[in-house]
Amino acid sequence: MAVAAPADAYDRVMGRYSTQLAAQMADLAGIEAGQRVLDVGCGPGALTTELVARVGAESVSAVDPSQQFVEAARERHPGVDVRRSAAEELPFPHATLDAAIAQLVVHFMADPGRGLAEMVRVTRPGGAVAACVWDHAGEQTPLAIFWRAARELFPGVEGETDMTGSREGQLGELFTRAGLREVEETALPVRVEHASFEEWWDPFTLGVGPAGSFYAEQDEEGRRLLRERCRELFTPPFTMSARAWAAHGRA
Repeated sequence: MAVAAPADAYDRVMGRYSTQLAAQMADLAGIEAGQRVLDVGCGPGALTTELVARVGAESVSAVDPSQQFVEAARERHPGVDVRRSAAEELPFPHATLDAAIAQLVVHFMADPGRGLAEMVRVTRPGGAVAACVWDHAGEQTPLAIFWRAARELFPGVEGETDMTGSREGQLGELFTRAGLREVEETALPVRVEHASFEEWWDPFTLGVGPAGSFYAEQDEEGRRLLRERCRELFTPPFTMSARAWAAHGRA
């Protein structure tokens, strides 16, 4: 599934959160100089930036199904091999990479099992595969207040709690089924301070991701009610704590 949104809009919604995750994901996968690595579902390039800092642009490849994100990642990271591709059909030969990482992507894959299997396929034996997904089921995400308000106001709304990998243990099970060895799962914490409610809220109006799409589908009154209920739930000092479930293993 491609995220249909401009790169700068995605950055406003998720940028500061995904940047904090990037270093943790690179550590989890043991990324270091001399390796050739792949960023699966790179978006505008938050994780790509971290990988380039560790191994150099010439040793980083990245894919995303969104042409807008591919163009943004190419512009921001000259020298990185950025291609338009879904995770389920990675355009790389067997066993040619030292690591493949998918940050906040597995739950958007059309077929998560196949996507992870492709990550295993392109990674050399003994190489690292890692992925993470927000803890939507535990409501420990940057989007939790939005979806809590939506469920209160609009009966039947589920939000993102049932998306693949958003519950503890799910990613580990997927990794094991994909044939990975030495699989471990852990929680990665993120903490972002917002200057005001408006700074946190305004990105939701840009139509990015499931939350942005839900907001766009509401009429004017529905949007007003959603905004005001979020304001009531999101009290000062506007600090958002979140966590992602992450898994890693060996190909």
